[in-house]
Amino acid sequence: MPAVTVADITTLARVPEAGPTDLDRRVRSVTTAPTGYEGEGFPVRRAFAGVDLRDLDPFLHMDQMGEVEYAPGEPKGTAWHPHRGFETVTYIIDGTFEHMDSHGGGGTISDGDTQWMTAGSGLLHIERPPEALVASGGLFHGLQLWVNLPRAEKWSEPKYQDLRAAEAALLTTADGGALIRVIAGELAGHTGPGSTRTPMAMMHATISPGAQLRLPWRRDFNALVYVLSGAGSIGPDGQPIETGQLVVLGPGDVITVNGANKQESRLAGLDVVVLGGRPIQEPVAWAGPFVMNSKAEVLQAFEDYQKGKLGVIPASYVPHGDLGGATS
Repeated sequence: MPAVTVADITTLARVPEAGPTDLDRRVRSVTTAPTGYEGEGFPVRRAFAGVDLRDLDPFLHMDQMGEVEYAPGEPKGTAWHPHRGFETVTYIIDGTFEHMDSHGGGGTISDGDTQWMTAGSGLLHIERPPEALVASGGLFHGLQLWVNLPRAEKWSEPKYQDLRAAEAALLTTADGGALIRVIAGELAGHTGPGSTRTPMAMMHATISPGAQLRLPWRRDFNALVYVLSGAGSIGPDGQPIETGQLVVLGPGDVITVNGANKQESRLAGLDVVVLGGRPIQEPVAWAGPFVMNSKAEVLQAFEDYQKGKLGVIPASYVPHGDLGGATS
């Protein structure tokens, strides 16, 4: 599925052309995501595997969930689990996911929606396909991104943002060859709906076969491009890229991505997620579901979780298959 389908592309705002002195960001590295399983067993690509955290900062981890066509009874999610010290961003491209957390956040997202959960001082949450999707099966594809929090924000009160696809800014290039959905951050005066604790940007672009995207990018942000599907090239030297690859770019003003002339027949073009943010540049102590600044803080998080201080499963939670009642 492309970033979005529009009836009339001429109605969209245009990304401005790069200036004559703007510097193209060059490729620093290209890595291919290994595959694995998450939660109760849904397939993922580990997008950031093998990349130095200093190149990712302020980001920590990203999984591409699917793309998978589930048979009836196959869709899977996660069990209840804790987090502290960072944010999870779940972006659903195809399919549906339900979220619930111990701080009162929750909802259902599908087809371009995003849930943005600030774990902050700590909570429990669960993500799962709705019961109807479990029964029917169907297409499922999305991303989960972990965004670090600076020291001053790690103990903030948990927060949940429900970002609908229709709220995201949508732009195109001068020739209409690419569509860009702005989920967070700013592009050409248009701001995404995501409220961020550290300055960052997240965008999903679909680039038509043979088209080019030249994206203006803040100099104080790093720049990462992950290929969701398709083939193309990136940077001023035309480095080839394909599905499941992450590109780390160097300094500059512009990100240049080209769609290959020939794509798989099922694809609308080259689909990429573009990420960037201002590096936090603080120590990272990370173990399992907790990301803090020191080992002592991580150990404290485990202790707090074991003592029930990160929350309890809401009484309103009903496991799939139950006709009523609740668990706690």
